[in-house]
Amino acid sequence: MRTVNTVSELRNAVREWRSAGQSVALVPTMGNLHAGHLALVSKAKEKADRVVVSIFINPTQFGVGEDFESYPRTEQEDQEKLNSSGADLVFLPAVSEVYASDAKTIVSIAGLSEWYCGASRPGHFDGVATVVCKLFNIVQPDTALFGLKDFQQLTVIRTMVRDLNFPIEIVGVETVREASGLAMSSRNGYLSADEKAVAAKLYQSLCIARDAILAGQQSYEDIENSALLFLRDCGFQPEYFTVCRAGDLKKAGMDDMDLVLLAAARLGKTRLIDNIYFSR
Repeated sequence: MRTVNTVSELRNAVREWRSAGQSVALVPTMGNLHAGHLALVSKAKEKADRVVVSIFINPTQFGVGEDFESYPRTEQEDQEKLNSSGADLVFLPAVSEVYASDAKTIVSIAGLSEWYCGASRPGHFDGVATVVCKLFNIVQPDTALFGLKDFQQLTVIRTMVRDLNFPIEIVGVETVREASGLAMSSRNGYLSADEKAVAAKLYQSLCIARDAILAGQQSYEDIENSALLFLRDCGFQPEYFTVCRAGDLKKAGMDDMDLVLLAAARLGKTRLIDNIYFSR
């Protein structure tokens, strides 16, 4: 496995692969890798001849007072995991390699970026869309893989790819969970042992709501309110719990068949997100 730090090195490597007729998959990450990330790499190896993994803690998707400075940086351990997983190349750039000092361009997906997580983290999805757009331009992959844990992020990226005519297949990979049901996340490391036991109840709240919908409970508003109450009783500070249409994340109506339940809540100092998508 090769590690490069510059755009020119990465493009030279991709150019060699293209000359040999090989396809390329991209797995964008912010590092501190866990089994969920490695599942993306495994799926990427099925989709393409060569796999590029980027490790870049993107400053533009962190808001004021968020954890950019304290976000876990584990580059050495990450590279060892990726080497064992069969990645071909790791792109590990400095911020100055990705962003010009006077950068003026922002990619923004109107509306969709302002809902749910976007409401509590203004500008977050603009930062995500901008850096992913840049990575797509740098790598020019055939396929890019993202975890389904952040369903809104995946929807933002799919919308950007459609609107900007990127010739890239976007693949969503199932959420990897701990035995308790807690979705794996780099931020789970912020949880104390006691908090981690409680954190699994976020997924439990989603399962309860899904089962209520599948059982024919008619009021989505009642289901959402019950879930919010459940989370508060468990010790969370919920931000939102909503029943959405899976295709565009607008509020679901009773005629909609493909649904996603989106939830975000704080537990102590840790912000957790999760979702379940299903058809009724």
